[in-house]
Amino acid sequence: MPPINYHALIREVPDFPKPGILFYDITTLLKDAHALASITDELSAYYQGHRITKVIGIESRGFIFGGILANRLNAGFVLVRKPGKLPADSFEVKYSLEYGSNSLAIHRDSIGMGERVLIVDDLLATGGTAAATVSLVRQLGGEIAGLDFLVELQGLKGREKLTGYPIHSTILYP
Repeated sequence: MPPINYHALIREVPDFPKPGILFYDITTLLKDAHALASITDELSAYYQGHRITKVIGIESRGFIFGGILANRLNAGFVLVRKPGKLPADSFEVKYSLEYGSNSLAIHRDSIGMGERVLIVDDLLATGGTAAATVSLVRQLGGEIAGLDFLVELQGLKGREKLTGYPIHSTILYP
């Protein structure tokens, strides 16, 4: 079977969520069973042997691949959510994104000291969300094994906020 063109399966939506933003909609890729299976297989193979004990999915699209990878890697799955969405005692951090600011939270008991953590999200843009999640993991004493993104917008230089951590992105846009 020929390789899948993942770029062709991602819908580009101009001016969403506000004017001037080009939104990369992965739902068109997710609904393709063959593409979803292919990406899942690639990511699972990539992270085998990394001794990952927890996979973090960042709200909300990071939950998709984060949950799948946690299952495939025999690791626990941890949610990083917007404030007020977690029912137990949590840490919170504020951060900036390309079109505003927000906060993220994690349960205080979700990661143990020294656990190897893989952070997963759908998109690396300016790096603010991922950097905030790194901060949360470090507050809990976790070790960052890597960060994984389905899509990376290289022109926004999000990697610069994540210097020193291994980063893997499946689909790159200039």
